[in-house]
Amino acid sequence: MNANLENDVDDPDNPHYVLRLFVTGMTPRSTRAIRAVRDICESRLEGRFELEIVDVYQQPKMIQGEQVVATPTLIKYRPAPLRRIVGDMSDTYRLLHGLGLPFES
Repeated sequence: MNANLENDVDDPDNPHYVLRLFVTGMTPRSTRAIRAVRDICESRLEGRFELEIVDVYQQPKMIQGEQVVATPTLIKYRPAPLRRIVGDMSDTYRLLHGLGLPFES
């Protein structure tokens, strides 16, 4: 993930999304969250996203300073504002809303 996020310049009409998804192992809930987030990114943000998947069992230090209290948690760093989506990622409307994307049925 790009460590120098402050200096990146986005096209306001097509911003670049920087996301980090925290999961716990390969549980059914974690795999559903990964699939749901990837599907949204690939269908709505093609070529405009960085998605990092963090398994907190394998990388427990990654949650320090991130205010992750439950998994799955998706953090949207860019575009501003920073947002956290916690819990079930299978609700497409909730996920789109949290990412600031329009809901198109």
